[in-house]
Amino acid sequence: MATGVELPQKHTKISRDNSNINKIDEQDRAFHDWYRFVLSYPPHLVRGYIEDFGLNEESVILDPFCGTGTTLVESKRQGIPSLGIEANPFAHFATSVKTDWRVDPDLLSSHSYAVAELALNILRQQGIEDSVPFAANVADLPLRQLSAEQNQLILAGSISPLPLHKVLVLLECLEKYKIEKVYRHQLLAIAHTLVFAVSNLRFGPEVGVAKAKVDAPVIRAWLTKIAEMVEDLRRVQDQEDTPAHVYLADARGPDKVLPPQSIDAVITSPPYPNEKDYTRTTRLESVILGFIKTKADLQTLKKGLIRSNTRNVYKADDDDRWIQDHPKIQAIAEVIERRRIQLGKTSGFEKRYSRVTKLYFGGMARHLAALRSLLRPNAQLAYVVGDQASYLRVMIPTGELLADIAQALGYELVRTDLFRTRFASATKEQLREEVVILRWKGACSQFRQAEGR
Repeated sequence: MATGVELPQKHTKISRDNSNINKIDEQDRAFHDWYRFVLSYPPHLVRGYIEDFGLNEESVILDPFCGTGTTLVESKRQGIPSLGIEANPFAHFATSVKTDWRVDPDLLSSHSYAVAELALNILRQQGIEDSVPFAANVADLPLRQLSAEQNQLILAGSISPLPLHKVLVLLECLEKYKIEKVYRHQLLAIAHTLVFAVSNLRFGPEVGVAKAKVDAPVIRAWLTKIAEMVEDLRRVQDQEDTPAHVYLADARGPDKVLPPQSIDAVITSPPYPNEKDYTRTTRLESVILGFIKTKADLQTLKKGLIRSNTRNVYKADDDDRWIQDHPKIQAIAEVIERRRIQLGKTSGFEKRYSRVTKLYFGGMARHLAALRSLLRPNAQLAYVVGDQASYLRVMIPTGELLADIAQALGYELVRTDLFRTRFASATKEQLREEVVILRWKGACSQFRQAEGR
């Protein structure tokens, strides 16, 4: 791969304080707040690039790493058609629900309250009041539980027995009296309640477990989320429904699900090359709602993701062939491996640090190469990425390397905007989180694929 192209000067595009630039504004909570990844980028970032790119209702926006749908939801709010690709089944589900606004809010409300009353009656018969902390011995209750295999899939201590029992009772009532027209929205409301009101999870650089909640009001919290959804849906009942669709697919092969020359813009944030296992972020709700049932399901999910951490690297992976001639990436991988040897790090994960670095950038090259046929001439792209030092404190300038790869594939590097900086506990440094702005003019690339074509 040709390298050595001097990058354009980096631009600073920050109009907010660094400490709150990634927070969602109160006026943006409609639909976005139905369910969001904790570390999702904010709607105002998407809105800013919609304006910057001059997009309108005749444009089509793609988010190939769409997560829980920030780009698609905001595009729909702005009246611009959008498409998404997401390999995580629960995240795909969340996005598809958040962009489905043709739901009768009155039916959603009335049916949810009816189901809630049924669940409350079952709990009362067991001596449990949802909104009153249980005072007796929880061990004496005939609690519903997850299977042994389900328990192996979630983080130990993710949810306490009594709150879990309430969630399972609610799910059983919802399933028994299901109305298809509102069922998916009700499930998403359970997912939000489960993670943010009921579970013991805490979110930082990685998901973990905080102090256990012996009890928590499940039904009340669920109805509160349902009420928020109903209010949002009522606001758009008389508006034209802007199309938005998300595909359950691997972002490294967007050409397998999207037609040629169908995209005017890309606004996205792929995973960063670090040790964050992104499947853990949605593991609890994925298991309890049935999106992941077995270890085989989990492995299938991980194999469909870009290789960004050592927990989803497999022997047959070969995306690294795409960057085998890229000297900067190869040099970083070599430094990581030398440092591992010097420090005497010998775990299986540590031995994969250098390989996952190459697989990550190879996967991004594969993605960008496949994307070219889908882009209309002069399509504009924004990739939110962050510099990393997760692998033995070796700096990985993600944005710079992604820009280098894109140029070798025929993209024009327009500029790199600074989105924010964030503190890295490993190096005690402020790392850049950037938006790499690209343009596809429609020219053929001189990029040589690893297969020799």
